[in-house]
Amino acid sequence: MKLEEAKKTFDYIFSELNRVIVGQNEMLKQVLVALLSDSHALLEGYPGVAKTLSIKTLSSLLDLKFSRIQNTPDLMPSDITGTYIIEEATSGKRNFKFQPGPVFANVVLADEINRATPKTQSALLEAMQEKQVTVGNSTFKLEEPFFVLATQNPIEQEGTYPLPEAQADRFLLKVKVDYPTFDEEMEIVNRFAEEVKKQQLKPILTKDNLVYLQHMARQIPIANDIKKYAVQLVTSTRQKKDLIEFGASPRASIGLILAAKSRALIEGRKYVSKDDIHKMAFPVLRHRIILSFEAERQGLHHDDVIKQLLK
Repeated sequence: MKLEEAKKTFDYIFSELNRVIVGQNEMLKQVLVALLSDSHALLEGYPGVAKTLSIKTLSSLLDLKFSRIQNTPDLMPSDITGTYIIEEATSGKRNFKFQPGPVFANVVLADEINRATPKTQSALLEAMQEKQVTVGNSTFKLEEPFFVLATQNPIEQEGTYPLPEAQADRFLLKVKVDYPTFDEEMEIVNRFAEEVKKQQLKPILTKDNLVYLQHMARQIPIANDIKKYAVQLVTSTRQKKDLIEFGASPRASIGLILAAKSRALIEGRKYVSKDDIHKMAFPVLRHRIILSFEAERQGLHHDDVIKQLLK
């Protein structure tokens, strides 16, 4: 597959997504960046801004196994990973058989991840980091490619368990999902408040295509000065003590460069530009820095601080 063909494929994916999703192109692009980087994404936005719908629609365009986990405070780790069940053989013998849970899929949508207890969240995190699941004394490998696309609401903190920074760090991107513009909202109302036509989407990308595109994204060249610029940006988060209490780790540097390469591939470019670094700095860094008391006193948000670093 050449660069032009890859670009055509992505354009077709976006045109298919837009048959269901109105607007939100930047968010969809960022989720696709996470898939090309073979990583996970966390979507944060108010209820009803199409976070779940976007992920379900995107997964219907991938010829991959999809599962959805609705997180609640009483969800147990075994509800995610699976458990042993007693099976009776015809001879009357009983033996234990492993019944895989919903995490045994290629694309796992973890809806409202901050509603699950820390114990359940960490069951999902072993799967994300190690691409395996341990139940009892046995370890089961997950099928590649494996993505966790999680959603959470920034409001209603009652009864939620916010992801600790170390766990949020497992997500390559934290994608902000904003409200649509007025025109987009009119289109949404026209589309969904009248006769709803079920859009039948056919899978576009097979597993092999996706693995090939991931490989292609890693091959996109990046100039040394742009690579230096990206690493300097990440290390500057550790030096701005007046605004940032704890900066980002080298995992952020790797993530930023990978995400920039994937973005360049989606846009059909043969190289990484400074603009790719700027655009991807927000979703890569916003969940990896802890603001200082001074920054919070000034009412600054993570994105405001990243803007200052980019200057």
